Amino acid sequence: MMNLTDIYAVKVLISYFLYQINRPVSPKQLTEIATGDGIVNYFFFMEAVSSMLETNMMTLEYPDGNPQYVLQEKGKRCAIEFKSIVPQSFRDRIMSAGIRLFTRLKNESTVKFSIEEKEVGCMLNCTCNDNNIVLMDISLFAPDKQQAEFMQKKIMQNPSEFYSKVVDYLIENEEYVPEYTDKDE
Repeated sequence: MMNLTDIYAVKVLISYFLYQINRPVSPKQLTEIATGDGIVNYFFFMEAVSSMLETNMMTLEYPDGNPQYVLQEKGKRCAIEFKSIVPQSFRDRIMSAGIRLFTRLKNESTVKFSIEEKEVGCMLNCTCNDNNIVLMDISLFAPDKQQAEFMQKKIMQNPSEFYSKVVDYLIENEEYVPEYTDKDE
């Protein structure tokens, strides 16, 4: 997989990403987004970030004591005026990596799991929250811990779809009326 090796292009790509998401990002998050999928080489990334901080394209701020990169006006102009320097495929890849990371972080904060081993099998307990409201609290049987962990992983891939499918099933569910035939016929 190709990655960017020009420091200037890496600075434009980082500026573009921060401009598009329009929110502060922690150093750990930005590093994972830019280097995790091999979009940018780690050493080029670190050099670009250092240069961006030195030239005030972005700043490192500490709201609530947590470090976060904030794009500054100079970085915004760079993102707008020079984005064409970076191929569209790289811009798409970094945006996709960012969306995946932020979605995963949101899912981890709104969905909680526990696995209880029973005499026979396990119970996977799943609680979905939204703004301190419990949307769903459900327990599912699994034959063993490995299956329970697999189920947890599948739910975490898209917890809102899991919730939607459960609700859709309940809404569309109709009473089961068994068919029978009279013995005398």
